[in-house]
Amino acid sequence: MQWAKVLGVVVGAAAVLALGIILGHFAIPKGADPVVLQDLDLEILNSVIGQLEASRIQENLRELSREPHLASTPQDEALVQLLLQRWRDPESGLDAAEASTYEVLLSFPSQEQPNRVVVVNSTGTVLFSCRRTEENLTGEQGGPDVVPPYAAYAPPGTPQGHLVYANRGSEEDFKELRTQGIELNGTIALTRYGGVGRGAKAVNAASYGVAGLLVYTDPADINDGQSLPNETFPYSWKLPPSGVERGSYFAYFGDPLTPYLPATHSSFRLDPASAPGFPPIPSQPIGFEDAKVLLCNLKGNLAPVTWQGALGCDYRLGPGFQADGDFQADSQVNMSVYNRLELRNSSNVLGIIRGAVEPDRYVLYGNHRDSWVHGAVDPSSGTAVLLELSRVLGTLLKKGTWRPRRSIVLASWGAEEFGLIGSTEFTEEFFSKLQERTVAYINVDISVFANATLRVHGTPPVQSVIFSSTKQIPAPGLGGLTIYGNWIRHLNRSSSVYGVVPRLTPLGAGSDYAPFLHFLGISSIDIAYTYDTSKTSARIYPTYHTAFDTFDYVQKFVDPGFGCHRAVGQTAGSVLLRLSDSLFLPLNVSDYSETLRSFLQAAQQDLRALLEQHNIDLGPLVSAVEKFEEAAAALNQRMLALKEGSPDPLQVRMFNDQLMLLERAFLNPRAFPEERYYSHVLWAPRTGGVATFPGLANACSRANNTAPGSAAWAEVQQQLSIVVTALEGAAATLRPVADL
Repeated sequence: MQWAKVLGVVVGAAAVLALGIILGHFAIPKGADPVVLQDLDLEILNSVIGQLEASRIQENLRELSREPHLASTPQDEALVQLLLQRWRDPESGLDAAEASTYEVLLSFPSQEQPNRVVVVNSTGTVLFSCRRTEENLTGEQGGPDVVPPYAAYAPPGTPQGHLVYANRGSEEDFKELRTQGIELNGTIALTRYGGVGRGAKAVNAASYGVAGLLVYTDPADINDGQSLPNETFPYSWKLPPSGVERGSYFAYFGDPLTPYLPATHSSFRLDPASAPGFPPIPSQPIGFEDAKVLLCNLKGNLAPVTWQGALGCDYRLGPGFQADGDFQADSQVNMSVYNRLELRNSSNVLGIIRGAVEPDRYVLYGNHRDSWVHGAVDPSSGTAVLLELSRVLGTLLKKGTWRPRRSIVLASWGAEEFGLIGSTEFTEEFFSKLQERTVAYINVDISVFANATLRVHGTPPVQSVIFSSTKQIPAPGLGGLTIYGNWIRHLNRSSSVYGVVPRLTPLGAGSDYAPFLHFLGISSIDIAYTYDTSKTSARIYPTYHTAFDTFDYVQKFVDPGFGCHRAVGQTAGSVLLRLSDSLFLPLNVSDYSETLRSFLQAAQQDLRALLEQHNIDLGPLVSAVEKFEEAAAALNQRMLALKEGSPDPLQVRMFNDQLMLLERAFLNPRAFPEERYYSHVLWAPRTGGVATFPGLANACSRANNTAPGSAAWAEVQQQLSIVVTALEGAAATLRPVADL
């Protein structure tokens, strides 16, 4: 890949220069060369923050979201060229910019045979048809490049059967239907978004014999119960009745056919017919106006209270329709799904700013580029901010005003909507280089969900840098309040170390940070502005993945004036420069101690009695947590002493490498054999109900109610050992490097 060659050349040249400088340091007794000890320049930082313009972000977004740009389409490729042109600009461009292409498996609906959902009677006469496209409310929903709603990677098929309502499609929901005596074999299940992932709904349904899956967004979950046309878009930001959430139903992230290998032309590929992870039954999303017709005509038992929604009728379970409703009693739902799989080229775009002192240390900042339709919020709000930040940094670079201490890599990932494909392929291709050299990954996908407050997901070491950054930036539209002050009002937690602080929530796998954290063990952060959760119960912004997510939607409802977009840019820019320019990396490893202690306490409180019944002792885990706490505290003391003295460049480098490599110490590729890419023992998916180490929680959940001495209890013991080994390894990483 060319970015590696380009960066390699500049890294090599700069490394020779840096070596000469370091050698000069030892040859000249006057102290370290000031270039080698280059530190964060607060004037430069404030200049960058001040130069970001909301109006430019607004115009970026207008251009980025003008046309639908589904991954691998000509419109997507046009944005590749736009990014290259911007990042190669002679006045505001970067040191280098290039695109790299992967050949990946994507899924599309057939243009010749559109997907169809209908109600038919016993003779096959169509009594009702669900919409195939969303209503063209603003003139932007009806163009030829607007992909019709579909479930990506769902297999083709034409199942027909009686309709049942299965709430959110979780395994517990289908168990409830079976408990109520409902025969599920051969039925069509209607489910609502939320609760479990898209693909998991199809897997759960198929395991109970369901033949086809329908999914809709209930107004109770997205619109605070409102569903009338005059209550929704274009009259408010709420989802209109015909709105349909598109999305990938594939179980894993990355290219489906090349797990753990980059999807280059020559790579080995799995057979699509036998590759795991695809949904097992035909699936199709529909709008809530169509779901209402189906659901409000169902017969059968009344659904549980927690399964009821806001469609204006009592939700019943089925199977089948009422005799006195809109359909005949013997009517069934027929699905015709004609999705197809295609190998397509999808590109990542990388922009590089070479580091002046440590060019072989990378700070990555990325966002995906592709969208389901216009994608003004998701993802173009993030790309609009990325382009404005790169303009400001590029201008300073070209003027010779600034060059970062460490290299900065800006990234526009391809095919994220299909399963984080571009970023995952990148991490697969450059696994070793990225693990050895990457300081942190900053993700700004949807930069603005809404305009109330900042929200941040991240690993504990980045907490200190995001707090420092937000304390210096004013919150948009709130007088003298900082982003930090506003954040702590809306989203806070009680810390045993710091008292009340803004809430930094753990990272899952919802965006391109996932392969960097779970696969490579790189400290990561995801930054966005969001809504006031005390004023809405929406699970996400209402037009998510629909054709109504347009520039005008953002300008009118999400962020008029684009002040929140600018605030996110300022915050992300501050974090970026603090990580790239600070002499000592601003990663506080002691903040992991609080997380580990909370995990330990949860295990002691909720699992100890059960474990003791099976002669499993938590003592080694207690000791491992204590060792980590001691090592982290001692490292902080060494850092303070080093800062107070005259730091040697090599000492600083060694110290920073310990901070950078800590996250890698938590990796164990055998920790979660049932998962793909997940190897971080602290942040994998947790299926057990205890908020502790996920491998331990999941193993205990599986072993509960099994016989003593069973394989399930052996797995519990193994998972405990995996966690203990990882924590002890992390503690060893933090001890003085001479302590072997």
